[in-house]
Amino acid sequence: MSAMVRLEIATFAAGCFWEPQLVFDQIKGVKHTEAGFMGGNVKNPSYLLVCTGHAEVVQVKFDPKAVSYAQLLKVFWQAHDPAQANGQGANIGSQYRAAVFYHNPAQKKLAEKTKLAVEKKGMKVATQILPAGEFYHAEEYHQKYLQKRGLKTC
Repeated sequence: MSAMVRLEIATFAAGCFWEPQLVFDQIKGVKHTEAGFMGGNVKNPSYLLVCTGHAEVVQVKFDPKAVSYAQLLKVFWQAHDPAQANGQGANIGSQYRAAVFYHNPAQKKLAEKTKLAVEKKGMKVATQILPAGEFYHAEEYHQKYLQKRGLKTC
């Protein structure tokens, strides 16, 4: 009998959660993704209440033996515009801000290290590094939104 795989959690905000969910779902070692909200003050926000300080996020459950947190961070930094504050692309507003929500001190350290590496390339980085708060599941119609419609982008 094989040993149970111990999954780890990573949480990323990179604009509208539909595209990042599609991106992370394609990575070998990612076992599950879920679109949701984090970072605000209202409990159990709906999509209509996300403007209450929450960001749209993708929570990623991954097998650290198959893909490292560092590899997920690399994908994250490539999947959004770190210089854009208060939104991503045409999606403007704090709910579309970019952030890494870390779940432990090791994730925080690695997130800060990778942010510094981006800044050393001459970019003024607006992406935030924040402690993970409570994750709220987005409505079902947001889950795997692009995949269900055969789309690759918003």
